[in-house]
Amino acid sequence: MPTKLSAETGLQTTGPTPLERYSATASNSARVVINNYSTSFSLACRMLDPQSRTHIANVYALVRLVDEVVDGVACEAGLSTEATGQVLDSLEAETETALQAGYSTNMVVHAFASTARCCGIDATLTRPFFASMRNDLSVSTHDGSSLEKYIYGSAEVVGLMCLRVFRSAPHAPTGGEDQAAEAARRLGAAFQKVNFLRDLASDTSELGRCYFPGLSPETFTNGHKDLLVKEIKADLDAAAQGLVFLPPRAQLAVSLAHGLFSELNQQLGQASAAELLARRVSVAPWRKAAIVLRVVGAHLAKKLCRRPGIHEPEGHK
Repeated sequence: MPTKLSAETGLQTTGPTPLERYSATASNSARVVINNYSTSFSLACRMLDPQSRTHIANVYALVRLVDEVVDGVACEAGLSTEATGQVLDSLEAETETALQAGYSTNMVVHAFASTARCCGIDATLTRPFFASMRNDLSVSTHDGSSLEKYIYGSAEVVGLMCLRVFRSAPHAPTGGEDQAAEAARRLGAAFQKVNFLRDLASDTSELGRCYFPGLSPETFTNGHKDLLVKEIKADLDAAAQGLVFLPPRAQLAVSLAHGLFSELNQQLGQASAAELLARRVSVAPWRKAAIVLRVVGAHLAKKLCRRPGIHEPEGHK
């Protein structure tokens, strides 16, 4: 901590520098964003160590800020599509400047840049993200190739950002970089596809978007829905293989997020195509509590089995 003179007493005191205070305040604003916009991610973040919790909230806040620009907030404020695009361009430029300088007057951008500079997140991940978000302003339907590119930029790179946070955390394992990255991408893709399915009603009726190739509200059937649910489950199963490459607290948090979205995917599978076009599926609070207890219980049991002199039952994997 720097030493400085108190204006009241003239004595030397220690405390945060102006930049440290500003950065801490910026991170506090990021926590407000994640708490207000996503109960699932906010809940999972509570399982992280304090440093990682702050970093993930900082990443989420920028992602949410940009997402809100293209998902109707700017339009509702009266901005044209062209003006919204200009806002997005300015926000991307401000983000890249902050990545270089370590400072932004936008607190959400500043918080993200602080995390990015600490954890090795750079423009190779932010540029695809902004490109996908910009895509939402002009593209309403996708083919297989454009959807794959869109999901990479809108979701998979976010998984890679989170992975860089986790791998820079205390006690993070080393090795397995390729497997960890693949798992992070698959988890991000699964989360995005779940959101596509459960937001089907608002995306089609309010935003005029249809992300899945060849599917429209008029042609969407239970068969289509079942195939998508199966595809999401495959992504979730692949993502689970990457847990071993994360530090213990990150394993717990990611397992919880994985469990919550797995439950959402099961509910999507149980709903009919017509229901998904009429309402947004969500996980009931009591069910979320049950998932938390199950995931935390499994984590504690595994931790206990690792203690010296305590072994898992023979045959248990």
